[in-house]
Amino acid sequence: MRIATLQIAPSLGQREQNITKANTLTSSLQPGQVDLLVLPELAFSGYNFPNLSAIQPFLEPTTSGQTTQWAIVNAKRLHCHIIVGYPEIYTNDDGQTTNFNSNVTVSPEGKVLNNYRKSFLYYTDETWASEGFMSTTSKAPFFAGLLGDLGAVGQGICMDINPYRFEAPWSAYEFANRMLEANVKMVVLSMAWLTRMLPADLLVDPNAPDMETVAYWVERFRPFVESSAGREIVVVFANRCGTEGNTAGSVEVENGQQVEEGDRVCYAGSSCVMKFEHGQAKIFQRRSGHEPAVLGKGEEGLLIVDTKQPAQYVLQQRLAG
Repeated sequence: MRIATLQIAPSLGQREQNITKANTLTSSLQPGQVDLLVLPELAFSGYNFPNLSAIQPFLEPTTSGQTTQWAIVNAKRLHCHIIVGYPEIYTNDDGQTTNFNSNVTVSPEGKVLNNYRKSFLYYTDETWASEGFMSTTSKAPFFAGLLGDLGAVGQGICMDINPYRFEAPWSAYEFANRMLEANVKMVVLSMAWLTRMLPADLLVDPNAPDMETVAYWVERFRPFVESSAGREIVVVFANRCGTEGNTAGSVEVENGQQVEEGDRVCYAGSSCVMKFEHGQAKIFQRRSGHEPAVLGKGEEGLLIVDTKQPAQYVLQQRLAG
């Protein structure tokens, strides 16, 4: 499968501007060039909203807002599947609303295949969103199932790969174990993952990945490494980059809307595509060259890999005991 991730630094509350940036960065893609295009968590709204009132103007109706329309148009144009994150407002038959941090999957024909709602919320999400798995009949977290021509796919959003509320045991590995139980062949993660780096650090060699973050991601999939079943599983980490907010509480304006920002946060970038096989975590080679398929911590652009090719770069990591 040919997989593309779009790593961008969306500006908080500037949806039209962010969509324009995504259009520019994907303009080089040609129809049929990739089978799957994955965008980050809350790709067009931005992420670091401090409360419900701040994100309210950017909530989108379930699979029918601007983000889904963008995915439909571009899935048809590129003849590929698209997965992209957005802030969802769901309205039930009684007119009651619930908000979710969601992503939508669209087929090459423009059909909505899935609407996944983030199961494990980060504290920023908790100010405005509900836990997605509480809205399902099974009450089971995460998504693992068939998604059209993509086959058996697992889906998560950022915090999903961490212990529940950071209260569950580290060794529970809820997300990774659920994916193994479901026997998925690919896992797709839309993310707005933070880094411990400061804004000044992100400006130093921005095309270099944050390998501390990449190592952490590998650790959260330790069950994949230790699996004795000899499985091969591809994992797509589609993260965002850039910074948002400041301690002064600045505001940004779109179409007359005032948008509060939370405290300054820095995102890790470092989007990549890994393959877990034979007890190892490996990185694919970029389709455009001979470098490992990992974007830099501050790099905006497309990363394209072909999973039919061998994953050549072994991630050497001393896993925690």
